[in-house]
Amino acid sequence: MSSKHGSECVTRFVRVRVHPAFLPDHSRPGESKFVFGYRIRISNEGDVRVRLLSRHWIIVDGDGARREVKGDGVVGQQPELAPGAFFEYSSYCPLEHPWGTMEGSYQMLDHLGERFDARIERFYLVSEFAGAGAGEEEPSDVEL
Repeated sequence: MSSKHGSECVTRFVRVRVHPAFLPDHSRPGESKFVFGYRIRISNEGDVRVRLLSRHWIIVDGDGARREVKGDGVVGQQPELAPGAFFEYSSYCPLEHPWGTMEGSYQMLDHLGERFDARIERFYLVSEFAGAGAGEEEPSDVEL
């Protein structure tokens, strides 16, 4: 997947890297259905185990419409990451417009039982149908 519009962020010792891509074979632009895939790699760069408990996504469509998605784990799992380990998964996001953004956080649990949020920095979902400048401006101001 292209990393042109992706993101990477480290919170404490958890690195989250995102690579998004437009999925034309799953999209129907004439029906305002634009589907984007994204691949995420979560790496434990610390020296203690951590577990991913839940996710919180903020999704903003190109017209500024905002929705939030919260849930346990990712792709049906709550992976535990040993020091130096990583977990990768792929998912998708449908939009009604040819571009938008996603950002959010993973709630993590460390070896001492402390919870912390690992930030997922904003990344851009941009299709070939997006106009010039898409992905360079914010569709709206979003704060976590």
